[in-house]
Amino acid sequence: MGKLKRAILIAGPTASGKSSAALALARALDGVIVNADSMQVYSGLRVLTARPSPADEAAAPHALYGHVDPAMRYSAGQWLTDARKAARDAWDKGRIPIFTGGTGLYFRALEEGLADIPDVPAALRDELMARDTSALRAQAARLGLDAGLDRQRLIRAISVKRATGRSLEDFHKGGGQPPAPLAEAQVLRVLAAPPRDVLRERIARRFAVMMEQGAADEVRALMARRLDPSLPAMKALGVRPIARALSGEISMREAGEETITRTRQYAKRQMTWARKFMAGWPRVEDSRKAADMLLGLARARGWC
Repeated sequence: MGKLKRAILIAGPTASGKSSAALALARALDGVIVNADSMQVYSGLRVLTARPSPADEAAAPHALYGHVDPAMRYSAGQWLTDARKAARDAWDKGRIPIFTGGTGLYFRALEEGLADIPDVPAALRDELMARDTSALRAQAARLGLDAGLDRQRLIRAISVKRATGRSLEDFHKGGGQPPAPLAEAQVLRVLAAPPRDVLRERIARRFAVMMEQGAADEVRALMARRLDPSLPAMKALGVRPIARALSGEISMREAGEETITRTRQYAKRQMTWARKFMAGWPRVEDSRKAADMLLGLARARGWC
């Protein structure tokens, strides 16, 4: 028998408390926290991208944080390759990979790969969401799909088949892509989504802490390298406004206001993605409750 493939996914907008939930679970389940945030992959930006602290990294194994030089153009495909290896490494050690971050495409790729699959009409997703799991399994069987999938995957598989006439497997084969890293894994999911007013306050408070912890020093070091402004790392939230402040173009107060505004706008876009592509994920406002819920489910399934 092959090694058990189990994984936990904790998604959510920036400042939603995902990292603290992941750390609590990793300590309780002997898990490995795997980064699923496109900016936290870059080295030299620990503070500004809100990467886990050295103390947090010492408390539980972490993977794919700060492993990419800012001078590199790191793609979703490269991340998926690295994530596949991180999951295998965790399973080989008998551990559970706990993917956490705010990049929605990364989570979608974990379970579906990166094939070019057309968007599914929202009305069709809503229709399937309203059906119970037994009805979904019956429909999947009629369509020639795997009826043994979990509810989230059933909805995705049926919606793609009905919208395009092709199965997910057809799309993946056509694109020549390997199976998604978690295609055959047992998966627990949660979307950490605090109320909007709470999130807005957290974003402002967190930026103040970032500045106290040396965010400006990180940007100053990045500026000294004279990197191409079009590089992904140079587009991290806060880099451009703080760089302008350090150059004397604007005040640091103005840089802070701009960063907070853009971060709030980014969080709004993250939630828009979640509503579209994570409609079937359990949604929890409090990150502590998210960790407790996932731990309870893991225990119920005999994962620990």
